[in-house]
Amino acid sequence: MFAVSLTAEWREWAAALAAPLHGRLAWRLARVLAGILLASGRRTASSWFQAARVGSRFRSYYYFLDSVGRKTQQVAAALLEIVMGRVDAGDRLVFALDDTPTKRYGPKVQGAGVHHNPTPGPAGSQFLYGHSWVTLSRVVHHARCGVIGLPLLGMLYIRKKDVPGLPAGAGISFATKLEMAAEAVTWLRIQLPGDAVPAWVVVDGGYAKREFLKPAIKAGFVVVARLRKDAALCDLPPALPPGQKPGRGRPPTYGKGHLSLAKRAGQTRGWKEVTVKATTGRAVTRRYKTFLATWRPAGGVVRVVILKEDDGSWRAFLCTDAGAGVEAMVQAIQDRWAIEQNYHDLKEVERIEQVQLRRVWSNVGAFNLSLWVHTLAEVWAWGRPEAILSDRSDRPWDDAGRRPSHADKRHALQREMLAEEYRRLDVPEPWSEKIRRLLAGVVRLAG
Repeated sequence: MFAVSLTAEWREWAAALAAPLHGRLAWRLARVLAGILLASGRRTASSWFQAARVGSRFRSYYYFLDSVGRKTQQVAAALLEIVMGRVDAGDRLVFALDDTPTKRYGPKVQGAGVHHNPTPGPAGSQFLYGHSWVTLSRVVHHARCGVIGLPLLGMLYIRKKDVPGLPAGAGISFATKLEMAAEAVTWLRIQLPGDAVPAWVVVDGGYAKREFLKPAIKAGFVVVARLRKDAALCDLPPALPPGQKPGRGRPPTYGKGHLSLAKRAGQTRGWKEVTVKATTGRAVTRRYKTFLATWRPAGGVVRVVILKEDDGSWRAFLCTDAGAGVEAMVQAIQDRWAIEQNYHDLKEVERIEQVQLRRVWSNVGAFNLSLWVHTLAEVWAWGRPEAILSDRSDRPWDDAGRRPSHADKRHALQREMLAEEYRRLDVPEPWSEKIRRLLAGVVRLAG
């Protein structure tokens, strides 16, 4: 049975990712990755297996997804090593944490429940039925493509009321999203090398709570998070006069005066400007105010930055490193939107919402496989010329100078897989030129 295999580079990556899996199962990973890359139509698991040409052995591949789901942290550690080796860290490592739901259908989907819908669409539905995922991504800057998110690990959040409905052998206990996020950064700290540059974690306001901030700070991460507009900020504790010795007992950690974000944002004086890079890579100027404060969920002094939007509204953010520069902090805030682009690409290009599986660990395995294919496709395209990634010569209506999208990179990878398969063919010489033109057109259509 004819099947298109991975390129030589991807085979090496697949072997590295498969190392933590059981030896009797590990060889299947390369086949599944090829199937994910080549699948067409609805991206269900069955379409993956059809593109991979697994044939009558398809049942064992469904159970293989279970095995991957139970080993996601170990496989993600191998993926992080690949990313760290191929992508320059720059002056600091930046990671992003957020959660997103994926729609599911059918009453027998294990772990599925009703979750808040962040993108209601024209129907305006506030809730959806499906899975909710806490996702950890690395955020990097590319010279041509701007800010790129590289998903590393997805953790399935199951509501407390839905946990008893899982099979007894699932081995899943209830954990809040904050606890899962804390587990993710603790795992990440173990994986990062000891000589790594300072690591930052950027989160939305939903994670700016004690249950996440304390473990993240203890693990050595600098956390940047959005603040509620009514956050209970206090001023700094009073400093001792010069020459005076501290009294008995511990010195105060928090000040006694309350600081109002709304009052500070409402003052027309004191606004400054800073220039940072947007997600597209172009320079943007943001107006800001900054000051130091104490906040109990963070356990002490934080740096607060208030950003003024173009429409006159404002948003507040905190950084757990009081000595951090404003430019670095605002840049991290801008970079967080890369994870939102991840979710768009995963749902619109990788189509993670179309993977319909029943068993809970199969869903975990399938979701993380889609994350890893997304990341490896971006790593594969990192140093390749833009002309290879996005040839728009057959689309004169399109902007030829537009940066390559994730779909462009995915199509370029498919073309390389098919072209490498073609080069392995033993074609008779009299037919070679004609067949070469025909197959070149087929390869082009595949992209």
